[in-house]
Amino acid sequence: MASQIINSDYRNWLVDLKTKIKQSQIKAALAVNSQLIMLYWDLGKEIVEKQQNAKWGSGFIDQLSKDLKLEFPEIGGFSAKNLRYCKSFFEFYSEVSIWQQPVAKLENADYEEAKKSQQLDGELEIINNNENFHHLGGNIETKENSIWKQPVSKLQNQLFAIPWGHHILIIQKIKDVPEAIFYVQQTIENNWSRAVLEMQIETKLFNRQGKAITNFKETLPEIESDLANALMKDPYNLDFLTFGKKIKERDLEQQLIGNISSFLLELGKGFAYMGRQFLINVGGKEFRTDLLFYHTKLQCYIVIELKVTEFEPEYIGKLNFYLTAINELVKSDLDKPTIGILLCKTKNNLVVDFALKDINSPMGISEFTYTELSDEIKNALPTLEQLTNELNRENDL
Repeated sequence: MASQIINSDYRNWLVDLKTKIKQSQIKAALAVNSQLIMLYWDLGKEIVEKQQNAKWGSGFIDQLSKDLKLEFPEIGGFSAKNLRYCKSFFEFYSEVSIWQQPVAKLENADYEEAKKSQQLDGELEIINNNENFHHLGGNIETKENSIWKQPVSKLQNQLFAIPWGHHILIIQKIKDVPEAIFYVQQTIENNWSRAVLEMQIETKLFNRQGKAITNFKETLPEIESDLANALMKDPYNLDFLTFGKKIKERDLEQQLIGNISSFLLELGKGFAYMGRQFLINVGGKEFRTDLLFYHTKLQCYIVIELKVTEFEPEYIGKLNFYLTAINELVKSDLDKPTIGILLCKTKNNLVVDFALKDINSPMGISEFTYTELSDEIKNALPTLEQLTNELNRENDL
């Protein structure tokens, strides 16, 4: 292997590569995530290009790892394994031409002049005609014959904004670039740890996000409608809860509040918990919503109603009553119209569509899933009270 790659071409390239690393002041830049990811991107690009254009044998990356570690012994990240991740990182995001610059297609046109003439202001579009996703402002919309567009500079900033461990996880588990970028953007927006990112990938958030049946387009302004649709999921994954085959709405509500951190994580960024069994007094009669939230981005109250059975059209009437009451009795003039979310065990989408017709209040209907245990296993598990008593007993010893 050494005789194959220890030649003048490799030596000259290695000198250039070392110079680039030194010039980027990598020792200080390693403390800045974006600089580190940029370095890994460039390393991946260099490796791909050299493997394509040079005949240095299969052990080229192993040799490169040895040389870089020898030159920079105090810097991690130059293992052969990590260099292969750098290569995969670059290949993954460059395979579908997402870095394509349309102005480069203009024959005999100067790049800077072309950029000015198209008034791109430094942000070039990326176009991938082979994908059926339109991703804009964090919203995913599936459309036939659509193209996927986003400013290159914005995408670069996003890719370089999340930790390297997150990138490795994404390229290991995701095969589709738009889906990968969705998780990159969600990581940035929600400040996900790697563990949370892995959980969201495992629960297929990309396939659930924005999939609920709603009437938001008919009942909300366009911008608010897009944002509200984007925050909805179908189904909602409540696997942090455990129930037997028989489940009661009050039990579901209690467990959700008992696991409010996990529930808020599943709901998404912007939800603020306001209370359960929120009291509303109408005409001298008392009514209580299941759960009440406030969404800081939408600037509105959100009522969540829970049903442990299949969706029935009459559920809409009750939820509509709550939304009207919150709007009249709780909402201020500064708040936007209250939104309702109905979570059901199952639903017939056509029935839901019919039920939402001519409803003027904004609503979304979704299913939820949870971990179902057999009654034998569930009965064998200790209750929260039993666990608390046992912990207290041990602390007294």
